[in-house]
Amino acid sequence: MADRKLRILVAKPGLDGHDRGAKVLARAFRDAGFETIYTGCHQTPEQIAGTAIQEDVDVVGLSCLSGAHNYLYPEVVRLLKEKGADDITVIGGGIIPDQDIPKLQAAGIKAIFTPGATLDSIIDWINQNITPRE
Repeated sequence: MADRKLRILVAKPGLDGHDRGAKVLARAFRDAGFETIYTGCHQTPEQIAGTAIQEDVDVVGLSCLSGAHNYLYPEVVRLLKEKGADDITVIGGGIIPDQDIPKLQAAGIKAIFTPGATLDSIIDWINQNITPRE
């Protein structure tokens, strides 16, 4: 039996409608050999957590450019934990000020990728830090 591919959910929480970067990431993840699900824009944290569980993903990649990351990202982590799925890794990216990164990490976001992060660096981080869940 072949090893299970890493499964990644790319999600755009909140009212942020700028999804070009999320679509580029989803395609790069697919091209890197990951099974990739993209939710589209305007997802609630509840929808994202529910989809992550339903799709049995290993990683949730959140993208936010609206400035609401301090609420939305930790809320996804909280909901996953509440539903017994805290073994799903949550990472985030977008326009995130440096001073917000420690708070997001303390809330359970495992990695933050800001503008200038290369696709290769994000994929490398995932390959080095994530293994498919059983």
